[in-house]
Order: sequence, then C-alpha cells, then structure tokens
Amino acid sequence: MPSLHVSPLSRLHETVTAVRARHLVTLINVGTVVERPAGIDADSHLFLGMSDISQALDGHVLAGQDHVVRLLAFLRGWDRQAPMVIHCWAGISRSTAAAFIAACAFGPERDEEAIADTLRVAAPSATPNARLVALADTMLARNGRMVRAIERIGRGADAFEGTPFQMPLA
Repeated sequence: MPSLHVSPLSRLHETVTAVRARHLVTLINVGTVVERPAGIDADSHLFLGMSDISQALDGHVLAGQDHVVRLLAFLRGWDRQAPMVIHCWAGISRSTAAAFIAACAFGPERDEEAIADTLRVAAPSATPNARLVALADTMLARNGRMVRAIERIGRGADAFEGTPFQMPLA
C-alpha cells in the first residue's frame, strides 16, 4: 500500500528522507523558494503556488480550479511504488486539504466523514483549506459531502505548525 505523508516546510527534508519519498507536492505562496529534497526528481515534484486563503484577497493567489486539476492529475500519475509527501508552509491547511482530497480521489467508494475522521486522528491541528476542498468536491462529484465532512470536524487544535503525519489512503 502506498504511503502519503504531510509535513510543514520546516520539516520537509527530514520527512522526505525518513519516509524515502520519491514524489512531492508543494502548496505554498507564489514566489516562496522551496529547495527540492534529494531523491525527488523535478518531474516528480508538483509546485502549486497559492496563498492560504478561502476568498479572494488583494495581493494573494486564490486556489483555483486549475490548481486542483493539476493536483488530481499528479496524484493519478503517481505509480505508488514509493511514498509521496505533501507540504505547505505550516502543514495545517493547504497540505491537509490536499491529503484529504487524495484520500477521497483514491477511494471513491469511501465515506467522506470517515476520511475526515481519519485525518483528524492523524493530525489534531489539521484545518483543511475550505476552498481547495470545495473545488475538489465538485470535480470528484462528491455532491457537497467533502465540504460537509470538513466542516463537521471543524478547526483543528491551535498550533504554529503541524507535526508530520501519514494519511491512510484506504
């Protein structure tokens, strides 16, 4: 079974090394320099430049449909032979949304509430970006169930940054 891991930027390199990841998704502000960890080839790294916001704000990039289309395509292209790490700045919002989206995409028959509960247990500070979840909910034809599941688990525990964790995909 492939493993999917989530990390804040500050622990990216140690997480990639520890889990021996070969694929990486970066969801971070446009212009933020992220040094690709050793072992991750350029074609195995998806960089999605966006701010951690859920509504338009001057000077920021709001997650859009193109971001989620690219994320889903990258996930579907993952051969699952080696782990993947998903990270954002703090490992709390954009990356946990992407991990939730991945679990929903890889398990179309899985209940969104159960996936959200799994996320909450794995990451008490997870507060998935509502905009990313809503866009993916539409694209995955989940009819609002992803949005409602994330709303139900609510805001995670206060934290400066999340602790790296593994997101079960099944």
